[in-house]
Amino acid sequence: MLNFENFKDAKVRLKSVAYNTPLSLAPNLSKLSGYNVYLKKENLQITGSFKLRGAFNKVALVVSEDKNANVVAASAGNHAQGVAFAASHFGIKATIVMPESTPLTKIQGVMAFGAEVILHGMNYDEAYAKALTYAKENGAVFVHPFADDDVITGQGTIALEMLEEIDNLDAIIVPVGGGGLISGVAMAAKQINPNIKIIGVSSEGAPAMKESFEAKKPIDTLSVRTIADGIAVRDTSPFTLEYILKNVDQMITVCEDEIANAILFLLEKQKLLVEGAGAVGVAALMHGKIEMPKNANIGIVVSGGNIDVTMLSLIIEKGLMKSARKMKLKVTLVDKPGALMRFTEILRDVAANIVQIGYDRTSIDLEFGDAHVSVSLETKGEEHQEEIRAKLKEAGFGFKEVY
Repeated sequence: MLNFENFKDAKVRLKSVAYNTPLSLAPNLSKLSGYNVYLKKENLQITGSFKLRGAFNKVALVVSEDKNANVVAASAGNHAQGVAFAASHFGIKATIVMPESTPLTKIQGVMAFGAEVILHGMNYDEAYAKALTYAKENGAVFVHPFADDDVITGQGTIALEMLEEIDNLDAIIVPVGGGGLISGVAMAAKQINPNIKIIGVSSEGAPAMKESFEAKKPIDTLSVRTIADGIAVRDTSPFTLEYILKNVDQMITVCEDEIANAILFLLEKQKLLVEGAGAVGVAALMHGKIEMPKNANIGIVVSGGNIDVTMLSLIIEKGLMKSARKMKLKVTLVDKPGALMRFTEILRDVAANIVQIGYDRTSIDLEFGDAHVSVSLETKGEEHQEEIRAKLKEAGFGFKEVY
């Protein structure tokens, strides 16, 4: 067990570097859930993620022992930027091993802090193995993303900030991948208030830590698949599991649709751009997976905001479809002058705005003399969509909805 002085010392090291990010009441989320919900906005951290805290604390301690040290890390995202930033701050060399499939924007983000990037392997595990070998061969210090006491202590400074600001929190909800964040938050929070409830949230597509928590022993999974790439950890760390079993009260999971809904909710209702991993706590609350007394004070760690723009656009598109604000139709009509105009007049009469349209008269699945119109519409809810369906049927148009 790390003692409270470790966390206080880490807070001092981070004071002039990491932001004390806002802990703000989320009125819309509070109204929806029946709790007093406060969001710890680590998506507004310097590198867009809480990972800066642990990485900087570790590198600071390495440099205090050897001012000429070199550091190495394996990461495809937030930890990589945290280590690169810390190394740049202290003027030492950093080498980051990233999987070959890492998006260019993330590679450029790391290089912008002056780190050397090595692309190796098809996944994190292969990059991790390469980084360990590289560190050994070059006499560098490997900075683990979660299985390290100095990293964990840095992450735990989040709890200190939260409880200094709101000392009567009943629970803190924390995203869980490798377990470094929740290990630090839980240990620090429990030493301030032993009765506070710590709840971890994982993705159903990366359930290793939840399954290990329930079995009380490390259980690895064969694969992971989730839009929450920041917590997409395949294998359980025995190191962090030990801390979690001692200090965490509950572990739950959320599915992909729930995570996507939370991202869209935070964007629309809270004006926050949050990555999948950062949204899982909100997803759990939105979908009724948190059981606390009414009006309980709940803090949620919004762990990061580094979401790929392509992923964000897909989430928005699916969210609009699911909330009946957009519908896609494939309509069959007679291929003759005026047919398309008649179709669009119906849409005009029901105030459905066309955002995309395509006309196909050559598809082999068409009857002779017919054409397909593919159309995307902005709509105003399920009632409006029912009106559109009814008007098209009344006019004799055959159609099917595309999802």
